[in-house]
Amino acid sequence: MGRLSRRAFALAALSAFTTTGAAPARPGAAPPGQRRATTEMRGMWLATVGNRDWPSRSDLSAAAQRAELIAWLDLAVSKRLNTVIFQVRPTADALWPSPYEPWSQVLTGVQGRSPGWDPLGTAVAEAHARGLQLHAWFNPYRVATHDDPTKLIASHPARVHPDWVVSFGGKLYYNPGLPEVRAFVQDAILDAVQKYPVDAVHFDDYFYPYPVAGQTFDDEAAYDAHGGAFPNRAAWRRDNIDKLVLETAARIKATRPGTQFGISPFGVWRNASTDSKGSDTKALQSYDDIHADTRKWVREGWLDYIVPQLYWNIGLSAADYAKLVPWWAGVAKGSRTRLYIGEALYRAGDPAQSAAWQDPAELTDHLDLAAAHPEVRGHVYFAAKDVRTDRIGAMAQVIADHYPQPAEPPR
Repeated sequence: MGRLSRRAFALAALSAFTTTGAAPARPGAAPPGQRRATTEMRGMWLATVGNRDWPSRSDLSAAAQRAELIAWLDLAVSKRLNTVIFQVRPTADALWPSPYEPWSQVLTGVQGRSPGWDPLGTAVAEAHARGLQLHAWFNPYRVATHDDPTKLIASHPARVHPDWVVSFGGKLYYNPGLPEVRAFVQDAILDAVQKYPVDAVHFDDYFYPYPVAGQTFDDEAAYDAHGGAFPNRAAWRRDNIDKLVLETAARIKATRPGTQFGISPFGVWRNASTDSKGSDTKALQSYDDIHADTRKWVREGWLDYIVPQLYWNIGLSAADYAKLVPWWAGVAKGSRTRLYIGEALYRAGDPAQSAAWQDPAELTDHLDLAAAHPEVRGHVYFAAKDVRTDRIGAMAQVIADHYPQPAEPPR
């Protein structure tokens, strides 16, 4: 279906929904007059793990790194975005001078080596000078994207406390089942919150690692020591992640009350075939597979915002964007948690992706569809490099159709 006919179909469906009160066969788009928000999230993730977005290389001078970072903030302003989600703890390391963890090797190529400046402090100051919010993005449990502890600096907490670490799927992780690990992770994060006026603490979808065929995450000793009150290991694991979320939220508020707490989880909580409260999907389930009870966090009001990663196209049978948006809107309805949608800009124009992602209109159609649900308060794009490259003009189309003027982020 071409873009014009898709739009016409969507508007007709929305009109039918408005007059009859019945849900349309395919969720429709909001009329243009209803999708001109003056306050909405317009964010982009700025990823540092593996030098994905920034810094472009690990051998740049401090001045070159700083110039690149500022260029990313200027890009966000030029695209009428209002928030940058900056990855500052990619692998149990730090992009600020931390007493808990070593300097990240993405800065110099050597873990623990000072880059000679303060990236997080600079990012906060320069973002605020440009009217942007700066959300500090932390990965709680990932220690390394390899499985060799000897590659870590000798003073790394994972080497000082080898009993904290689990090797799984070719990577190293802190064990979420250990209370001392949970406390340490929070201490490391709260150091940044105490030092800098970040607008939010942000977690992504990495809690327990995603399943790997034929491999088991070895937390048996921790379960034996701490899991006796739970009916099974899965329930204990979910409780471990619940505790991380709830305790982190409380500690953020105690440290810097104006700082938000948000999470961008995997986009499917549970499939309806597993749980009647789940979505009409046939996908991996965060509740069961990575032990993240994302629906509970919203319904209990533990988060200031949630950004489910709805990285699928409209009409995809296993996980249809047009079905997941209303499902998440229903979860957020009546809660204190603001709902934003995570958008897969990185897929647009990628020749390895399906035909839907070769259409520049796919992404703007996402925003049209989401605008029909008042619970959706904005969108976040993965990731910065794709905002800049914009292979087929999908981001340019979003800006033209939806961002004619700057907007303030929700607070």
